[in-house]
Amino acid sequence: MGTRSWGGGNVKKRRGAGNRGGRGAAGGQKQNWTYTVKHTPKRFGRHGFHSIHKRSIDVINLSDIEERIASGKLKQVNGKYEFDFKGKVLGGGNLSQPVRITAEGFSKSAEEKIKKSGGEAVESRKAEAEVKK
Repeated sequence: MGTRSWGGGNVKKRRGAGNRGGRGAAGGQKQNWTYTVKHTPKRFGRHGFHSIHKRSIDVINLSDIEERIASGKLKQVNGKYEFDFKGKVLGGGNLSQPVRITAEGFSKSAEEKIKKSGGEAVESRKAEAEVKK
């Protein structure tokens, strides 16, 4: 504190904006790297865990299947509508018609509601095993 320049070198070099090293976070990966490492270590790079085995499963509610029946998109075979789905069927909504649904999985409430309406809930893995026999 006893000098005119206070650690800035020559007084002439301190003049103007050219000696400041940028504004804000400029130079964070260059001349101001040591400041970045010390004060904002998480500024650069990846953080957290991302599973490479994550599998997304398609889902559908019973109310959506009921809408398809009402709009005439499902075929009726032997008094039951047929619906194939590659995913899981959830129990949101109700069925007013008997439907034979083939899917990879069912929630407990969905199975109960399907059986209550007079339909069938067939898991696709079991259906494939029946075909092979």
